[in-house]
Amino acid sequence: MRNEWGRETVGRRGMADPEFADVNELTELVIGAALDVHRALGPGLLEATYEECLAAELGERNVRCSRQVPVPLHYKARRLDCVYRADLLVDFRVVVEVKSVERVLPLHEAQLLTYLRLGGWRVGLLFNFNVPVLRDGILRVVASEEWAPPIPPA
Repeated sequence: MRNEWGRETVGRRGMADPEFADVNELTELVIGAALDVHRALGPGLLEATYEECLAAELGERNVRCSRQVPVPLHYKARRLDCVYRADLLVDFRVVVEVKSVERVLPLHEAQLLTYLRLGGWRVGLLFNFNVPVLRDGILRVVASEEWAPPIPPA
């Protein structure tokens, strides 16, 4: 299934590219952890609460996860320290954005796509925990190879 920008969403299981076989397993693991967090807490809490609980749940499953990861920005051959931070980076490969909003807006997806582009990551998950059933609050995004950022000069 594709969203309005042509990106893959969580509705599609598996991808033809063998490079993504283990990434698909990883995203399924992350989605499973998020479902457990949502089952335990339900909707209505702050994003930071869900982020911390999801990181703890991933840790219990022995999945490497970093919180509030700086997203690099290169401008005219310089790396700038900006305030962009991905909520979670799972196994150095999957960016996770956690939301607790009435509804996910195109702006939220654009934020995830921007993080993927700036960081050179290919796969991202956006969870909106403020829904009765988390299945309705999951978005999986895969950035195309040609959309990758230019490699900064050495």
